[in-house]
Amino acid sequence: MPRAVVFDLDYTLAVPTQDRATILQAATAAADAPALTREEYLEAHRQNLTRETREPIFADLLEGRETDADPATVADAYRETIAASLEPLPGVESMLEDLRREYRVGLLTNGPVRAQRDKITTLGWERAFDAALVTGELEAGKPDRRAFDAILRELDIDREDAIYVGDEVEADIYGATNAGLEAIQVLLEDGPDPDPRAVAHVHQADVAAKIPSLVASRYCNGT
Repeated sequence: MPRAVVFDLDYTLAVPTQDRATILQAATAAADAPALTREEYLEAHRQNLTRETREPIFADLLEGRETDADPATVADAYRETIAASLEPLPGVESMLEDLRREYRVGLLTNGPVRAQRDKITTLGWERAFDAALVTGELEAGKPDRRAFDAILRELDIDREDAIYVGDEVEADIYGATNAGLEAIQVLLEDGPDPDPRAVAHVHQADVAAKIPSLVASRYCNGT
């Protein structure tokens, strides 16, 4: 039986009420910055997983563009816009409380420290986990196994005793399984197909209802 459950944050436990492309558009407009695509942002984000803030992300994105926009100002606008629209998936707060009665519960989320810690604070989840790590605090981000090793150390759990729950195929499912953990994939509407490396798959709307039983049984079939 598993002794620990580790979660991703974004789109696994919490979601914005607006889509991220709209949030990015609103933030760049508020900071008087040129329009940026979601795809551009994600690529720059992947290159800056161990940062204190999103400022280096937007510095990369604004480099070479004709603009006087300050990357720090854009980063602040983006962080504030996300925080204003972030909410937990239905039932996940009760789910986390219930899981902690049986298991060690951790959080491992990719991104700059200030951005991700601000989300945790906005959600009121400072005490929702036995350990919560942001890759901006670490030497490497997901899918690097060093990120998974770090949360296992914080939880004082062996990798074979932990299950990781996340939505991204590369960062979460490949990352966790490559690090020796079992993984449960959260399936998003219009998201990636079920990955065979995951021991189970659960639709995003069913996370709170189904994750506890999946963990308890290490159920390996179906969605």
